[in-house]
Amino acid sequence: MQENPYIATPKFYKLNLKMVRNICFLLLYLCPAFALNQGLFAQDNADYRLSPAYFERLIDSANTHYLEGNFKASLGVNIELLKNALISNKSAYIHKGYRHLGYDYMALNDSILALESFKKAEKFAQASDNDTAVATTYMDLANINSRLYERLDIAMEYHNKSIKAFEKLRDSASLAKAHYNKIITALDAGKYNQAFLSLVKIKKLVTYDSSPDFPTVVETLYGQYYLEKENYEMADIYLSRAMEWAERDGYISELENIYYYYSQTLEGQGHYEEALEIRKKYENLFENNLLKMTSAEVEAMSAKFQVNEYRKGIMEAELENKLQAEKVRSKSLLNKILIATSIGVIALLIVLWRALRRRKQLVLMLQEKNLAYLQAKEQSEKYATAKSNFFSTVSHELRTPLYGVIGLSTILLENEELKAHEKDLKSLKFSADYLLALINDVLQINKIDSNNIEDNHSAFNIRELLETIVSSFEYMKIQNKNLIKIYVDSEIPNMISGDPLRLSQILMNLIGNAVKFTENGLIQISARAKRSSDNSVLVQFEVSDNGIGIAKDKISTIFDEFSQAATQEYNYQGTGLGLPIVKKLLSLSNSDLEVESELGKGSSFRFELAYDIVSDDIALEEDASTLLDVKALEGKKVLIVEDNRINQIVTQKILEKEDVVCTIADNGQSAVDMIRSQKFDLVLMDINMPVMDGIQATIEIRKFNDYLPIIALTAVEIEEMRHKIYQAGMNDIIVKPYDVNQFTQTILKNLRFRENRNHLRAI
Repeated sequence: MQENPYIATPKFYKLNLKMVRNICFLLLYLCPAFALNQGLFAQDNADYRLSPAYFERLIDSANTHYLEGNFKASLGVNIELLKNALISNKSAYIHKGYRHLGYDYMALNDSILALESFKKAEKFAQASDNDTAVATTYMDLANINSRLYERLDIAMEYHNKSIKAFEKLRDSASLAKAHYNKIITALDAGKYNQAFLSLVKIKKLVTYDSSPDFPTVVETLYGQYYLEKENYEMADIYLSRAMEWAERDGYISELENIYYYYSQTLEGQGHYEEALEIRKKYENLFENNLLKMTSAEVEAMSAKFQVNEYRKGIMEAELENKLQAEKVRSKSLLNKILIATSIGVIALLIVLWRALRRRKQLVLMLQEKNLAYLQAKEQSEKYATAKSNFFSTVSHELRTPLYGVIGLSTILLENEELKAHEKDLKSLKFSADYLLALINDVLQINKIDSNNIEDNHSAFNIRELLETIVSSFEYMKIQNKNLIKIYVDSEIPNMISGDPLRLSQILMNLIGNAVKFTENGLIQISARAKRSSDNSVLVQFEVSDNGIGIAKDKISTIFDEFSQAATQEYNYQGTGLGLPIVKKLLSLSNSDLEVESELGKGSSFRFELAYDIVSDDIALEEDASTLLDVKALEGKKVLIVEDNRINQIVTQKILEKEDVVCTIADNGQSAVDMIRSQKFDLVLMDINMPVMDGIQATIEIRKFNDYLPIIALTAVEIEEMRHKIYQAGMNDIIVKPYDVNQFTQTILKNLRFRENRNHLRAI
């Protein structure tokens, strides 16, 4: 036996007033006969209808109707369950009857009756002195706050309580349901990390044998999660599988949701014809379910009355046993009660009919507004997709030639025969680096606005990080004749844990502005411990200069994108994206940027970030694991798969400087043929190539060689390609243009991993 595993929440429904009117008259006609027949049926079958076996059969039947989306049938069965549970005075079954009714009313969007039912369920759960019932009540309260009142924070607290309670009881099936409901609330609240953690846990808890519909539900949730993350390819995988299972097993209620989300996934991938077909399936199923809900709502409005009538019937039966002599008067009294009840039903149904007519008008208005909203949303999504595609294309087309310019200028700078042209070559490299920084700024703004920024937590030495950042401004510092000083508070530990990449991006922009707007001056970078404990430290960073400063009336504009707070005396080139990027990155870390500046006297920028403290032992281990000797590259055979001639030369010269034996392949097909006939230690694989691209080439190579390290070389943003690259079988990614040290360390890391794996095979 299984209880309701989830809450089916219809998104929208229509009300057929003519059908409601017909049902009203039918109820008036059958009301007296219905009451008498129910009394006779209860008399003949009293023993069986009060037995646990009968209650369990009713619960299973109600659950089946609920999963099929037949809420009217579910209501009828649950009312029968509740009536007999009240007669037998069994708190556990009364609790189940009320909570099942609550979910039926929630599915029909009747918040008043749903709330009333859940409150009664909570009362009988406590009366039953059953830990499972109490844990279930927590889950119900979470769903009420989430679905009926949208108090998502309160709902999350109750979800966590129910999960802890079921963990204590070691009830894996109920625990899976609790995680399911938490996932729904977390997705509504935009807490995708919590939703994903519960998804991982729920998949381990439930098997197909123990709960047949749950694998379909879990697949749907994975699809919805990846849809919210705009990872349409992963959403496609899960939703298509869920759709296949739901169609096979006849899970109508879940199938409606699957069609809805799958159509959005196909649209996100640009498969508009397929999306339209699925959308039509969703609308057809949606209309069928609406008819069921309409008749079920009428049943819901009379449910409360029916339960009270069953209670009165019990009292009247006891009175008949004690007062045999007054049987005639009692029957007359019963007829009067039935007449009065019929009048009450008439009044109630008239009020209901008027309310439904008013609701239909409101629903039509809501339809129009929803249609306008969907049209605006679709237009906005098209613009966002076009913007993302534009940035991706521009990124690749600009970064590829920049790789050649930066790489060749770096190689030429190391050539002793060209010392006479060192100044010109440095200017060339500076210009290329500046153009790359401009591209990265634009892409960074786009990634932040698209919520594609990821946390990259690792241990690092804050002093070494600051010194590395400052050293990158050596050319600009000399050009503007500035002095840069670094101060690190002694209370800050040697090693801390956090996101060094995000800190570097923030400081690079602030220091870059300071160096650019200061001449013959002093720039100071400081890191001070504001608050510390045994496990964490709050660090205040400050970048100050005595440069041109910012006018008071300009400070409010410096965080506007593509704007410069320049004066008539100073006019500097730049995108105007540096400070907006800093502001948005700090916002992601729950911090803010403080600015103090005076025109002609300089500026000061301060912000605070919290970090975990790393022990010295762990720090030594991480240092030892990340620093690899480049001498290990000597004699290694590397295949460079690249169609761009200049990029071939740059990559080859960088590697040959470390005595690496390089071989060139112009396309993926040539690479596959070479690897079949020759032995290589590592492959550097470009992604976009003629004849056969890097993704397809890697797939072909993995069919006959699964141990050769393959590193992707791409000028496209990692977030856009990461899934395809790793799914094809590549081991790592290097983004062009790359830092030479990072480039060689990545190659060394993958070579060492291969050697360790070969050693384990030999053992």
